[in-house]
Amino acid sequence: MHKSKVRTNAMRMLDRAKIPYDAVEYIHGSHDPVDGMSVAAGLGEDPASVFKTLVTQSGNSHFVFLVPVAEELDLKRCARAAGVKHLEMLPLKELTSVTGYVRGGCSPIGMKKKFRTFADSSLAGREEVYVSGGQIGLQLKMKPADLLRAAEITLADIARQGE
Repeated sequence: MHKSKVRTNAMRMLDRAKIPYDAVEYIHGSHDPVDGMSVAAGLGEDPASVFKTLVTQSGNSHFVFLVPVAEELDLKRCARAAGVKHLEMLPLKELTSVTGYVRGGCSPIGMKKKFRTFADSSLAGREEVYVSGGQIGLQLKMKPADLLRAAEITLADIARQGE
């Protein structure tokens, strides 16, 4: 784990807004799984502090949700938080065209468009959190308040225990 020399769109946006963060790289082999628990293990961090970015849709509207990697998104709670009747996960084949990011490297900061973004309320209770830096193998370590401000995040109870 070391500081990154790479500059992603998410990092450029944080730099422009003068929001502090640490860019942390982790080793990810080409055949390694792209999942949050592997990322937390690669960072040597508590999975409750590492958040995955999930993109949903309701009709033509898109919404972004952040939950701890060991937990799952509760789509009913998410729909309630977003004020819509029904949400579904964005099909993987549409992720890059909608967000500008790939699976495993989707940051809540610096997407192609600004989407309403929500995070599980557990985020506020953490000292520091990790989110994708915009590419596989790169995470941004931030204070929760800085992340909330950077991505204009609304907190809500949207996670459920993973199975």
